[in-house]
Amino acid sequence: MRLGDWRFRAFHDGRFKLDGGAMFGVVPKVFWEKEHPADASNRIDLDLRCLLAEGGDRRVLVDVGMGDRWSDKQVGIFAIERRPRQLTAELAEAGITRESITDVVLTHLHFDHAGGALRQGEDGLELVFPNARHWVQKRHWDWAHDPSERDRASFRREDFDLLEARGQLQMVDGAAEIFPGVRVTPVNGHTTGQQLVEFHTGQGVVVFVGDLIPFLSQLHVPWIMGFDLNPLLTVAEKKKFLTRAVEDGYILVFEHDPRFEAATVRFGDGRFQPGQVFTLAAGLPGPGEAA
Repeated sequence: MRLGDWRFRAFHDGRFKLDGGAMFGVVPKVFWEKEHPADASNRIDLDLRCLLAEGGDRRVLVDVGMGDRWSDKQVGIFAIERRPRQLTAELAEAGITRESITDVVLTHLHFDHAGGALRQGEDGLELVFPNARHWVQKRHWDWAHDPSERDRASFRREDFDLLEARGQLQMVDGAAEIFPGVRVTPVNGHTTGQQLVEFHTGQGVVVFVGDLIPFLSQLHVPWIMGFDLNPLLTVAEKKKFLTRAVEDGYILVFEHDPRFEAATVRFGDGRFQPGQVFTLAAGLPGPGEAA
C-alpha cells in the first residue's frame, strides 16, 4: 500500500496462542469465541505481524516478533508456529536484507514484540538488524528493567539489553516526532510507556496500534485484555484514540489479529466499528468495500 511518499507492507514472525480469557479480560467467552475460537486449552490464535514502512532513505520496521530463542517446553506452552528466522526470511524473499533496515520502532518490550531483536550467532547473541536504531520509550525501558510481579514474565532482559551495549538504543521521552512524518504517542494502560507508531504521509495517517487494540474485534472500547496493568486507563486511552481515528480517517494496523491486517474506523449505533477492512498488500479498498 502506498500513501504519499511511503510504502507499507506487512511481514510476519509466525503465530502463537494465548489464553482467550486473558486476551479479553472480563468479556464472557460466549461473545469473543465467535470471532476467536479457542482450542481445548482455551487458547486462541495470535499473529506476529510487523509493519515495514519505506520512505525516502528510511526502512522502518515496527516490532520484530518473538524470535527463535525458545525451548521445546515454551514452544508447547505458547503453541508457537514459525519457521526458523521467519521474519528475516520473509523480508529476504521480498528482496530486503536485514542490514538495510534503518530503524526499528518497538511499541514495547514484551517478548512477543521485542524477542526478535536478537538471535543466536556463532559467538553468542547478535542483533538481527545490525544497522538499525531501535526506538523505545524511556519510561518503558525503565519499567522493563524493574517490572511488577504481575507482568515480570512478559519481559526477557536478554531480548533488549544488548541494544544499549551496542549503542543502538534510542530513547524517546513522551510524544515526539522521531523523524519527519513519523510520530510516537505513549499509552500506559497495557504497560507503562507503550507507544503507538503513527505515519503521517500527507495523504492519510497509518497507525500501528500494538497492544492498545490487538484485534479488530477489540475496537469495541470495553473489550480489553486481562494483561493490562491499568484497565480503566486503557479504556480511556482507547476512547480518546479511536475518536481521533474516526475524525481524521486513520488506518489502523493490527499486530495480533490472525484474520484482519488493517481497517479504518467509524462510529455508529453507539460504538466504534470497523469502516473499511483490507490487506496492506491489496492497498486501500475501493468505494463500498467494507468488512
